[in-house]
Amino acid sequence: MDTTNKVVAELKEFGFRNMTGVYRNLPIPALYEEAVRRREGSIAHRGPFIVRTGQYTGRSPNDKFIVREASSEKHIWWGDVNRPIDEKKFNNLMLRLQAYWQGKDMFMQDCFAGADSKYRIALRVITEDAWHSMFARNMFIRIFDEELLNNHKPDFTVINAPRFTADPSVDGTNSEAFVLVHFGKRLVIIGGTSYAGEIKKSVFTILNYLLPRKSVMSMHCSANIGKDDDVAIFFGLSGTGKTTLSSDPSRRLIGDDEHGWSESGVFNFEGGCYAKIIRLSKEAEPEIYANTERFGTILENVSMEYGLRRVDLNDDTLTENTRAAYPITDGHVPNAELSGMGGHPKNIFMLTADAFGVLPPISKMTPAQAMFHFISGYTAKVAGTERGISEPKATFSTCFGAPFMALHPSVYADLLGDKIANHKVNCWLVNTGWSGGPYGVGDRMKISYTRAMLAAALEGKLDNTEFVPDPLFNVLTPKNVPGVPSEVLSPKNTWADKNAYDEKAKELAGRFRENFKEYESSVSDEVRAAVPFVSD
Repeated sequence: MDTTNKVVAELKEFGFRNMTGVYRNLPIPALYEEAVRRREGSIAHRGPFIVRTGQYTGRSPNDKFIVREASSEKHIWWGDVNRPIDEKKFNNLMLRLQAYWQGKDMFMQDCFAGADSKYRIALRVITEDAWHSMFARNMFIRIFDEELLNNHKPDFTVINAPRFTADPSVDGTNSEAFVLVHFGKRLVIIGGTSYAGEIKKSVFTILNYLLPRKSVMSMHCSANIGKDDDVAIFFGLSGTGKTTLSSDPSRRLIGDDEHGWSESGVFNFEGGCYAKIIRLSKEAEPEIYANTERFGTILENVSMEYGLRRVDLNDDTLTENTRAAYPITDGHVPNAELSGMGGHPKNIFMLTADAFGVLPPISKMTPAQAMFHFISGYTAKVAGTERGISEPKATFSTCFGAPFMALHPSVYADLLGDKIANHKVNCWLVNTGWSGGPYGVGDRMKISYTRAMLAAALEGKLDNTEFVPDPLFNVLTPKNVPGVPSEVLSPKNTWADKNAYDEKAKELAGRFRENFKEYESSVSDEVRAAVPFVSD
């Protein structure tokens, strides 16, 4: 427990007074003890900590708001993604939150977001529950220097109180849950939901606002490094395979979800992984699987047999969006790049889980096509990742992360285009979704095939391969990939009904065209030419 004058004074700046106790920067074992004592969860066989998040088992994008205030108002991309809330509403909710916390304990973690010291932000995460403090300690970059930790002055503070709820009629929210971001006060407050991903993605939103204005590309992607120090990045929404495909025993993991790309290269925003683990295969994904059996890992909404304390990773009773949160250390990720940094990427892979089943499993793109697909951000929202999603649903999420992009998409697209051109990056579109038919008819692409295709691209085995243009989507598809049956490479060949394929392909191409109308005026002629052409 920390009751030093410095901590008390800092908390008073936020209006917090009369707490029962303040637990600052507790290590994982101590947080286990506090979480168990408070009945926040259970310890499973071999040591992971099991938690339930109640009715919110995924992000709730309709409950996230950005405070409309003078310092940030002109920069924000206002609309369906970035909904405004009045500053007076924010202040009133904050006053009630301060009153709510009186007589209660508080947990605090001081950490960093951003492995590159030139661009990192000092972060403070204040939580009502010990396990959320454990989550923050796992996910962000820990501070081991005691002097640095004692003098930590946060640039941003995230406050999480899941049992404090909003009143929509009074507070202007959509429900009892809320995520409010105030860039002027450098403050995020979260309430009404226990889903830990809201903490993580709030920090991502902050970095997506700050870094592009410093000419740093912020990316919803995983990244790894090969034996020749060649960096690869993998764009994609949750459920498309970012964590799975970047966790490669032959390559060092930089990070699994959020990165920046500066003039020096790629750097991780985080210090941990937040892997989707429903029906996780020990054989196909051994590194992630090993962490589901480790002390210090948090397992969200994973089923457990309470008599033997053994988990069942195949049980989706609570949600499809079961998660494992664990730190990137040499003990948890044996092939990690512990600096969290790498050089400029040689290859970019844009991952899409195509629910229509018509996109090629791998294809090469020109820089202009890469810009088009980046702005489009086509994929399927996988069941459970957002509230209300119960089965894969085709969607367009610009920049492969629209819910977290505070600025206009053209800001991120222009940065990406410049960096691809300056560093002559190979760009690939990879379908990790369906083949042989749409969702419900076809099958999900085998991970072994996707890994073989990525390995071939990364190792230069496709450099001299013959490519053929896709007649509708313009991208180039290889005729041969080592370890992959040739019929798999052409999606039409995997469909029993070729006419049904043609109809679905035209439908998806039409959706691409319709979605891109919003962005046509802000891109070059070369990017507009990458839009699929659909004949009548």
